[in-house]
Amino acid sequence: MSELLVDFITSLDGCASGEGWPGFWGLEGPEYLAWLGEQPSATYLMGANTYRLMSGFATGEIPVGEDGFRPEEEASLDELARASKVVFSSSLKEPLTWANCTLVRDDAVEAVRAMKASGSGLLSTLGSVSLSRSLLRAGLVDRFRVVMFPVITGATGEERIYDGYPDVALEMTEHRTFDGRIQLVEYRPLVLDHPPLGAPA
Repeated sequence: MSELLVDFITSLDGCASGEGWPGFWGLEGPEYLAWLGEQPSATYLMGANTYRLMSGFATGEIPVGEDGFRPEEEASLDELARASKVVFSSSLKEPLTWANCTLVRDDAVEAVRAMKASGSGLLSTLGSVSLSRSLLRAGLVDRFRVVMFPVITGATGEERIYDGYPDVALEMTEHRTFDGRIQLVEYRPLVLDHPPLGAPA
């Protein structure tokens, strides 16, 4: 059976990106980049918005406000291009232009449930805030990992990750610090039917 990892890179206040901020908020360091390079291969799951963004980068579109990609960003894009990717969308049309992508039009939750049951490798979300929320609500997520960068994007933050989430109990399974400033925490999630003191009136 495959294992499903929801994996986010966030600001301290839980935003997946910020207007005017570079990738990794410009704060990645050698320890973090080395750890990224050591991660096991996975099949990446994403929705249409993430696909459009990332496939654009892969074909040379430059993020707004930047002159080009830094070497570490180019390396990350190259690695993603080689990986297997599944895109859940009813609006995208085949053929998808990004290499090694499969388009799935069926319900994402049921499709991932079937992928978990029939597979043996690691499944990992890539961005895709809405997709990740749906998979968590359905109880399909085995590992929930957040890498927090030391910045608060109160004025410019976008894609607030936890809006619309259910209450979730988290059992920590791993934590570490990279480059003296970047914090990784990984949990085993359990979606709660109600908070410990009972359901709200």
